[in-house]
Amino acid sequence: MSRNLAAKEIFYMALKTLRSNKLRSLLTMLGIVIGNASVITLVGVGRGAQRLAENQLSNLGANVLFVVPGNNDTRRRGVAFPKNLVLRDSDAIKQQVPTVKRVAPQISTTEVIQYASSSSSVSISGITPEFLPVRSFEIAKGRFVNMQDLKSARSVVVIGPDLKDKLFKQSKAIGETVRIRDQYFEVIGIMAAKGAVFGNNQDENAYIPLTTMVSRITGKDPTYGISLSFISIEAINEKSTRAAKFQITNLLRQRHNIIRDDDFAVRSQKDALTIVSTITGGLTLMLAAIGGVSLIVGGIGIMNIMLVSVNERTQEIGLRKALGAKQIDILNQFLIESLILAVLGGIVGTCTGLTTVKIISLATPLPATIGRDIILLTVMISGSIGLTFGVLPARRAAKLDPIVALRSL
Repeated sequence: MSRNLAAKEIFYMALKTLRSNKLRSLLTMLGIVIGNASVITLVGVGRGAQRLAENQLSNLGANVLFVVPGNNDTRRRGVAFPKNLVLRDSDAIKQQVPTVKRVAPQISTTEVIQYASSSSSVSISGITPEFLPVRSFEIAKGRFVNMQDLKSARSVVVIGPDLKDKLFKQSKAIGETVRIRDQYFEVIGIMAAKGAVFGNNQDENAYIPLTTMVSRITGKDPTYGISLSFISIEAINEKSTRAAKFQITNLLRQRHNIIRDDDFAVRSQKDALTIVSTITGGLTLMLAAIGGVSLIVGGIGIMNIMLVSVNERTQEIGLRKALGAKQIDILNQFLIESLILAVLGGIVGTCTGLTTVKIISLATPLPATIGRDIILLTVMISGSIGLTFGVLPARRAAKLDPIVALRSL
């Protein structure tokens, strides 16, 4: 019972001492407050970036594969879409791979699209009707490209909702004529909102029949035929995705007469999620480390102030020792003072960080979030820093010679 009472007395004495120097205590806690708030905020932003990327990738579909032309060497040389993936490859995949349900070849380029006095530089894709179900897109108004449009290479275009707002403002778009590279296209449909993927706003894109793209925009290569930007492929189901990837890879290796390195890549949503998780996880860890530096700086601030406090309270320490206080009592008091400063600073910093994370999630598209594990961990780290950096001042105070200390009276 006496030990508990002694501990309570030491705690109350520590609180009284801190309250007697309120401004100094607040300024000492400021470093820990900033450190904790930084850790909470930066980790929340990192996790928000990871969730945003995962949400965007989930829109691609769990059983969708993408065949991209070129290997790492060609991409390093600055060739965005090397001419080694052609329409014949797309047809072969559709006919010869049993685990594939739909195949959607695509040619993408950037062009200026004009209507009256309005214009915008956008990504225009030459597609087939299979694009809509494979990529899980929907039509909001009008219709999508059909097989008759494709066979006849009609000059029709489907535009995203954001592009519609840019070009047509409040007026209707269906049935109007837009201009793309001196060619006129009739707007037949408006896509439903889809959002952005890796910075590419899909709601600003335009879509025309693939045959129209070849005959009026990009042209046909006499050697390679119709070169594709990439191929979107829908597997029969999610379980067959792995088998489809294996079969597509083998088929294209045979068609391209590949012996060593592939001149294409087959990617799935799972592959992209793994890459994104690795990158964003590393980013979150780096941000947490940056915030951790602020915590260490706050700990050094506590140690510095406590050392000053030891020098100022030399008489008090000598008097208490002369009245029977032991070294452990002096040590505990200074450690508790450091701990109180660190824990209170950690709590205030955590609340500040949580408020900042909430504001970011409400004011931006980034779904910033923070878990209870991180909150508990940061407060515990704050307390640990208070104890660690409070040891040196506490030991110095505990080892003061009472006779030397009393001489200053």
